[in-house]
Amino acid sequence: MITLHAFGPLFGLPEASPYVTKTEVQLKLLGLPYSKERARPEQSPKGQLPFVDDDGARVADSHFIREHLEKKHGKDLDAGLDARQRAEAWAIERMIEHSLTPTMVYSRWLIPENFAKGPAHFLDGMPEEVRPKLREELVARVRESLRAIGVARHADGEVVELGARSLGALSVLLGDKPYLFGARPVGVDATAFAALAGILTPFFDSPLRRRAEGFANLTAYTARLMKEFYPDHPWEAPARQGA
Repeated sequence: MITLHAFGPLFGLPEASPYVTKTEVQLKLLGLPYSKERARPEQSPKGQLPFVDDDGARVADSHFIREHLEKKHGKDLDAGLDARQRAEAWAIERMIEHSLTPTMVYSRWLIPENFAKGPAHFLDGMPEEVRPKLREELVARVRESLRAIGVARHADGEVVELGARSLGALSVLLGDKPYLFGARPVGVDATAFAALAGILTPFFDSPLRRRAEGFANLTAYTARLMKEFYPDHPWEAPARQGA
């Protein structure tokens, strides 16, 4: 039996982490039965979530979880794609996870209003007198992490433009297709859906979310996949605005 270790539902999403969402949707696409348990990053072999326990094999990181599941269970999330399409799927995934997702993290953690209503509450279980200092330290760690990959070196408006550039590219790649590569979802659809839902959740307001709402095909895609993979989770596609 596979156990997916996750943060759990939060921020108006069925799962707080886009990387956990990616893995959970891929488990659904693979048709593999699994259970889900809340966990903390320090419980993971790599100090991050998600990780899975697959009959005693503990595997961390969404990419390596996918590799493990496909190999062990003899399945292929990209079945039907040719060599070029597989290369394109990998390039799209790298764009999402190395360019788009960091701008989403920036908008959650480094916009003070969003941090206060969201991630700040991770520390609610700590003694009240130490929470302000711990929250400052937590923001500083996230800022330093984002600075190391480049995002937090930019002005707020520049971060939004970087995210919007990736959103625009993803919109063009999707076009009017139901999924990124046609009539059926493949592995990278889980990655795209997870990132877009994380940006579009109405729980957080940000310039990046408002830019994302301007891409009608992306908002419709997100709503469609939410209904497909999380049918019990309430979700409403935003009204179209100017991109």
